[in-house]
Amino acid sequence: MRTDHETVGEDLLKLVLTVVELLRQLIERQALRRVDSGDLTDAQEEELGATLLALHDRMSELCAEHGYRLEDLDIDLGPLGHLLPPAP
Repeated sequence: MRTDHETVGEDLLKLVLTVVELLRQLIERQALRRVDSGDLTDAQEEELGATLLALHDRMSELCAEHGYRLEDLDIDLGPLGHLLPPAP
């Protein structure tokens, strides 16, 4: 593991992107539960879908700007498995 001054910023950026991606995926799963339960109107479902797609696209863009793929953000926690849940 490198901890020199040149990699600290890059490591911090990757950690922040990982946390944001984890939150985005959790929000997406919660939204899908609300859709499945019938709590939303058709217009709300459509708006929610567009918003989630825009968030996914922006995360992909941010990753690409810094040389990552969304898959690169996952952290292997050893016996606990991976930090990010598998894609639905």
